[in-house]
Amino acid sequence: MPNAKQKLLAHLSQDVYCRLGVSPVHGIGVFAIRAIAKGVNPLRSRLKFDEVSFSHKEIKTLPRSVRKEIEIFCYYDDDRVLVPSIGLNSMHMAVYLNHSKTPSVQYQKNGQLITLRAIKSGEELMMDYDVNFGATHIFD
Repeated sequence: MPNAKQKLLAHLSQDVYCRLGVSPVHGIGVFAIRAIAKGVNPLRSRLKFDEVSFSHKEIKTLPRSVRKEIEIFCYYDDDRVLVPSIGLNSMHMAVYLNHSKTPSVQYQKNGQLITLRAIKSGEELMMDYDVNFGATHIFD
């Protein structure tokens, strides 16, 4: 079997745990398609990218509809806006993790997303935005 095929088969067997679906919490969410043990990165991807930092002034030059997508799917604070280097037409599933004060996943200091407890098949994965992004989030 070709090496690329072996690597993809291993990824499909060992790293694919989730799907996107309609969330009862808000919009789209991330759901387990099989049980996930504590301490696992449930969204390990073969897609490698960095985030590019922009000023709010630079983002203001974009069409309003694109700015809205950035506001929804990208991290920002008072000083900067971080946009994935792969753009917005390809996104990591993590952008669809919904907020909860009783999260099941959390970003580690090394940037890896890790399960905080065992997760059952069908369960929605949740993160605490305040802990992960260091800001207080208020939702309507």
